[in-house]
Amino acid sequence: MTKKLTVSLLDYGAGNVRSVRNAITSCGYSIIDITSPSQIDEADVIIFPGVGSYESAMTVLQTTGYDNALRAYLAADRPYLGICLGMQTLFESSTEYRDEHSGNTSKTELPGLGVIPGHVIKFDETQRSVPHIGWNGTIAHQNSPAMRYIKDNHGDEVYFVHSYYAPITDNNSKWVLTRTTYEGQEYISSVQKGNVCATQFHPEKSGKTGLNFLKGFLESVEDGTLSNTAPIAVNPNDHTELVKRVVVALDVRSNDHGDLVVTKGDQYDVREKDDDAVTGRGGVRNLGKPVSLAARYYEEGADEIAFLNITSFRQGVIEDMPMLQVLEEASKSIFVPLTVGGGIRSYTDPESGKVYSALEVASRYFRAGADKISIGSDAVYAAEDYYASGGKKTGETSLETISHRYGVQAVVVSIDPKRVYVASPESVDKKHTVVSLDESQAGPNGERYCWYQCTVKGGREAKDICAVSVAKASEALGAGEIMLNCIDMDGQCNGFDHALMTAVSTAVTIPVIASSGAGKESHFSDVFKATKVQAALAAGMFHRKEVEISNVKKHMEASGIRARIV
Repeated sequence: MTKKLTVSLLDYGAGNVRSVRNAITSCGYSIIDITSPSQIDEADVIIFPGVGSYESAMTVLQTTGYDNALRAYLAADRPYLGICLGMQTLFESSTEYRDEHSGNTSKTELPGLGVIPGHVIKFDETQRSVPHIGWNGTIAHQNSPAMRYIKDNHGDEVYFVHSYYAPITDNNSKWVLTRTTYEGQEYISSVQKGNVCATQFHPEKSGKTGLNFLKGFLESVEDGTLSNTAPIAVNPNDHTELVKRVVVALDVRSNDHGDLVVTKGDQYDVREKDDDAVTGRGGVRNLGKPVSLAARYYEEGADEIAFLNITSFRQGVIEDMPMLQVLEEASKSIFVPLTVGGGIRSYTDPESGKVYSALEVASRYFRAGADKISIGSDAVYAAEDYYASGGKKTGETSLETISHRYGVQAVVVSIDPKRVYVASPESVDKKHTVVSLDESQAGPNGERYCWYQCTVKGGREAKDICAVSVAKASEALGAGEIMLNCIDMDGQCNGFDHALMTAVSTAVTIPVIASSGAGKESHFSDVFKATKVQAALAAGMFHRKEVEISNVKKHMEASGIRARIV
């Protein structure tokens, strides 16, 4: 049943706002879009889901005239909920100012709305992985009616994805609603003063806990109790912990009948074995429908879901791309982060001749419900060009254009390497990173060394560049996360390639997701204990119901690895 309160949504056109809309409507409230500054004063309550980069957000607010209208609205203590950048823009300024390509280096900070004292700064990459991506806890500094449905128990973690944070200071301490710890750094994870509330975390991506927060906030606005907050005693020795993520991947492609299905490969071969066929290859392995499978994994406790189109999208009008419908439907009932990969590149419509940039393709994905996009082959090509130019950025690659508009946290690079076994490190070109292998991983001739050669086009074409080099170039060009696959381990169910995960995760400061090889619960615990990866991904073992997500997390907890228990 729709409630009487109408939510005014300030959508300035960046990132995934569809999930916020779906979360609000799932709580029973109707929405009106703010399309002019005059509507701000007329609003019952405003929700500002700032997504992307601080510079993009403030530029749009200023050019549209929303900034002054918002300042007046907030000064009058009117009901407001800012999300992520919607919180950061409340502060005096941010150091997230980038203008490298124009040559303008005169500014080090970009002014914000100036409602809350303090400055937003970047996490120190020398001390922790940046961005801060994943599920973390919160420590309450105030009792608030907005938190009426939050139990603050293990399992009530919320989802964060950001590179910049607001430190707690004497001048803003009375604003602090909750704080969070990220690898030793305490920061403000939500604020409230009167009727003005904001979160660094994403309630629309925080599962049932996030929906409960939205419900509590909106009901508090409706019954007039939102401002009834009270400070509580805080123990400075209390800290929160980022949990390790369990990610489920759905490899999506059309089968031989034209239906979009979830499949799973064996070293990237997704067809059934058919010894009687002329080719020895049967039909595409069909493990279910994308949206229904994703909904199942959400209910079972997946921390993130990745839709990977393993054959890339057919050429055609951008509005007709099949994954758009999948995302739009999935985001109606799935409130954890959704990543989409495959086809994130520029292409030409064969009918109209119109050229679509990678940024335009990504923008359409975000509007359809994606939180992150995954770039594969394009990242390898960009890395080759990056090294060929001596490490110069053009500002024109898909990584750079998308991350500049939407923030590095929205860009994942998926790397598909395969082992090249060698007798000794000295026999390999020095531009490649060589790793040592234990006896169980030795090559066909007993080789105890290898380098990981990157591939493109779904593993069909090898390039003369290693996985470590692509990861480092991707970080420099604007990737916020690495999804690290291994063709040799894919479908083998023997565990993740620890040597590869270690080589890459120690070479970059951005988070790494381990992929390829999981076959049982212990494989997740093993890779988390042995390497620096922050997340691990599996597909087939979940699709075939050989292993339950809950059992993976129970094994992690029993092994001393923090997991989100739902």
